[in-house]
Amino acid sequence: MKKIAVIMGGYTKESAISIKSGKVVYENLCRKEFIPYKVYIFKDKWFVKDEKNKEYPIDKYDFSFSVVENKIHFDCVFNAIHGTPGEDGILQAYFELLKIPYTGCNFHHANMTFNKKYCLTLLKHFGINTAISIFLNKNQTICQNKILKKVGLPCFVKPNRSGSSIGISKVYEEKDLSNAIEKAFIEDEEIIIESFLKGREVSVGVFSFKNETFVLPITEIISHNDFFDFESKYSGKSQEITPAKFLPNIQNKIKKVAKKVYNYLNLSGISRSEYIIVNGEPFFLELNTVPGLSKESIFPQQLKIAGISLSDFFKDCINFSIKKMNK
Repeated sequence: MKKIAVIMGGYTKESAISIKSGKVVYENLCRKEFIPYKVYIFKDKWFVKDEKNKEYPIDKYDFSFSVVENKIHFDCVFNAIHGTPGEDGILQAYFELLKIPYTGCNFHHANMTFNKKYCLTLLKHFGINTAISIFLNKNQTICQNKILKKVGLPCFVKPNRSGSSIGISKVYEEKDLSNAIEKAFIEDEEIIIESFLKGREVSVGVFSFKNETFVLPITEIISHNDFFDFESKYSGKSQEITPAKFLPNIQNKIKKVAKKVYNYLNLSGISRSEYIIVNGEPFFLELNTVPGLSKESIFPQQLKIAGISLSDFFKDCINFSIKKMNK
């Protein structure tokens, strides 16, 4: 049976969400085919935790661990880390060097999609609709008048490399812009300021299997807060409708754009992309290559509606990753 490292945790405020995702993966891996291990990756330590909560340190030289005198190596890594170092390409590059198969996209695609500036710039080149935006560096001189002249009010201020809506502000008045910029710069040295798009927000899961791209049922997100922020996502303060209630022609358009985005970015494995539907047209917001997999998360909801069990889906992800690495 294949030994699977389910990695969870990470270096950001998304760590607790990642652990929930990792535990769902761990619980749903078929014990007839896999021997799963819970592997926690934090800034200060990497370790395996067994059922008795005993910890075994990971040897970073070859990503193994030892029990008594037995050294255990993994056949594949299931990546459930949101944010750095699991979603930005750092761990993917590490596993590439060690020749250990891992789920999800390659390290360069992970790095590019995690960086909103790179991702939006590339997709604009391919003709995908996006909000009007401005990018700022921390050491850059900031002229608020120029910013607002371009993006208008209200607008969103976001860290360039961050997930789960951490560090994001919606700004209604010019006097609040500087505080929003400071808040975003706490999370990242680069930020993005985007114009407000008025429309319906949707999330679309996309994955590849056997060289085919599959689009899952669409989810409409109705936040009880001002926008789909961290609290809305993880404290039940939003309504998530799967499948979303759109006319067939609009649904087809959303799915077509989501599939194009996935293929334009040359992704593999799973992803979840977000859009605002403005006058029947999808406008791309962002994309996650390690979407939440907890019981409350959107991606598992979409799999359920599509009639795909978590156990079968995770098995396919692992087997596909092993074949891809061994090509």
